[in-house]
Amino acid sequence: MPSVIVNADDFGLSPGVNKAVIRGWREGILTSASLMASGDAFQEAVTLARETPALQVGLHLTLVQGRSVLPPAEIPGLVDGTGNFTDNPVLAGVRYFFLKGLRRQLRNEIEAQLRKVRDAGISLSHVDGHLNIQMQPVVFDILMELAPLYGITTFRLTRERLTPLLLADGERVLGKRVDAFIFDRLAARGHPHLKRRGMRCTDEVKGLLNSGRMTKEYLLQLLDELHPGSTELYFHPGCLPCAGITRRMPDYRHEEELAALVSPAVIRKVKEKGIRLMNYRGEEKTV
Repeated sequence: MPSVIVNADDFGLSPGVNKAVIRGWREGILTSASLMASGDAFQEAVTLARETPALQVGLHLTLVQGRSVLPPAEIPGLVDGTGNFTDNPVLAGVRYFFLKGLRRQLRNEIEAQLRKVRDAGISLSHVDGHLNIQMQPVVFDILMELAPLYGITTFRLTRERLTPLLLADGERVLGKRVDAFIFDRLAARGHPHLKRRGMRCTDEVKGLLNSGRMTKEYLLQLLDELHPGSTELYFHPGCLPCAGITRRMPDYRHEEELAALVSPAVIRKVKEKGIRLMNYRGEEKTV
């Protein structure tokens, strides 16, 4: 019997995201959310998380396309004068890997994000990253050192099979092949480290290759091809209009992703196929 963790990324980014996360939990199949420590609506998200204790919360580490927690003067190699990281994930990954002088700044910023969420009273269950930056080797190694200190026992090890379903829609076929290969290699590197530290991850993660387009129609097909074992499905739900969503991710189908999470047809299929909706703590959600 397959088990599925259904996660919403970008919790705390904006009021529109926060509203969608809570609705996805209350009315749909959502089981967890990942919180952005530097999001514009961070404090609102913290309040909502306290009011919804069964919604499990992890850290959505942000080191690209977002703001830092630390002031720019403390991490000048990572952000501009206003505290913004680069919007280019490839450039960020290359710089973080080759510029060894940035590693102390990276560690300090990563710990500052972990500390901010902990000090807000949120018990973190898992860690992932904006644009999957948690998989970048230098960032990954820092997280392996810090995560246990903050009680984090699970990690999003991003890896997704390149199935006929992903190739059938005709969008980004070459890009999907490249992404699948790169993250498969990164996962192969990271998995032994997780095992040695006793940290858990799902057998597969789905959301990477169709990011921002996890629609109801796509999700219904996805549920038909789940393998036995554990899978994480991650989404970017949102309620429009919302300036924060539009500014950061104008091409994502946020409202369609929310509609997928609360769809009666999706809920019926979950029940019919006996899919267990789980969170990272191993608790099962009933819909």
